[in-house]
Amino acid sequence: MFEALVAQPPDALLGLIKAYNSDSRAKKVDLGVGVYRDADGNTPVLKAVKAAETILLETQDSKKYLGPEGDIGFTTRLEPIVFGARHRLAGRLAALQTPGGTGALRLGAELLHAARPGTKVHLGAPTWPNHAPIFRAAGLAIETHPFADLATQAVDFDGVRAGLARAAPGDVVLLHGCCHNPTGIDFSRTQWEEIAATLAARKLVPFIDLAYQGLGDGLEEDAWATRLVLDAVDEALVAYSCDKNFGLYRDRVGALTVIARDAREAATTATNLAALARVAWSMPPDHGAAAVRIVLERPDLVAMWRAELDVMRGRINANRAALADADPGLAFIRDQRGLFSNLAMTKAQSQALSGRHAIYCTGSGRINVAGMQPGDAGAIVAALRAEGCLTEKAAA
Repeated sequence: MFEALVAQPPDALLGLIKAYNSDSRAKKVDLGVGVYRDADGNTPVLKAVKAAETILLETQDSKKYLGPEGDIGFTTRLEPIVFGARHRLAGRLAALQTPGGTGALRLGAELLHAARPGTKVHLGAPTWPNHAPIFRAAGLAIETHPFADLATQAVDFDGVRAGLARAAPGDVVLLHGCCHNPTGIDFSRTQWEEIAATLAARKLVPFIDLAYQGLGDGLEEDAWATRLVLDAVDEALVAYSCDKNFGLYRDRVGALTVIARDAREAATTATNLAALARVAWSMPPDHGAAAVRIVLERPDLVAMWRAELDVMRGRINANRAALADADPGLAFIRDQRGLFSNLAMTKAQSQALSGRHAIYCTGSGRINVAGMQPGDAGAIVAALRAEGCLTEKAAA
């Protein structure tokens, strides 16, 4: 049976984690793994989450199954966070709790394949490396178009326009709602408005990956682009993750929401989501979603969570400012948002950064700005200069 299998290459990020952990040098910097770190270098459990977990411990009287939909209160409480307090989508939403944002993407991909086998998904490049494998594994076709030029650290909007022009009615377009992974580069308001109009005119279906809401400019500010697009189209999918903005990485807390054309289609879609989830993971894990629900049910915990989110966002943007101030060649990092930026470097340069300088980042040049401390900026810049990653051309 298994003799026909071919060994798969190890996951590069897991290898990076192992290399960093085994590095005995005192001054080392982990810019690889996409987690938030506080001033002590830790990835803490949020106080609002701890308080919710205490309530859950004291009040939860059963561990029985909730069903494939998961915690319905969780997805309901997320609605105003994602779509706005006065959103006009009532009756058109089909939502289901998923194991993280990754589970939401995969479930959405399976739904697209069930609705129209072989659906084509258009991806801007670069994007999160797991996007294409998820969609391909579900039997969808992939077409890529340029998204950003890492040499100039700017959106290649002509490339985006050309990609959307090639898309046929019914094709799906993957969009990062905010805090683009891996570049940190987001569309401008004018560009978002053109994209929304193009999606509507060409009858394209947006699939929005919203994994970092609140970690860019604020909860409302990070959701406006998603809301703009949803106001323009009849159908859409939104994959949401609470792993980053609630610090629930290992608990895998996410949701998939499908926006249908009317209530009848939404109800039919909901039955399909439940059926697909049933054969994928049957029932989603409960703990993390229940904790989020409790936070969002209580005004005191919502206020606590928002305050903690403000601190996290402030630290991330302070790290960006520290790098931008340390070298003019990194000035672009100041205006980017979210955990990541993507420097233009070769794999050999990234390996030299870790091997010679104990500065760890992915082979693609993606750096997790949230993984550093402002005091690390000098060492990071010195290493980048030594390995030729910062040049006069880049600084100009």
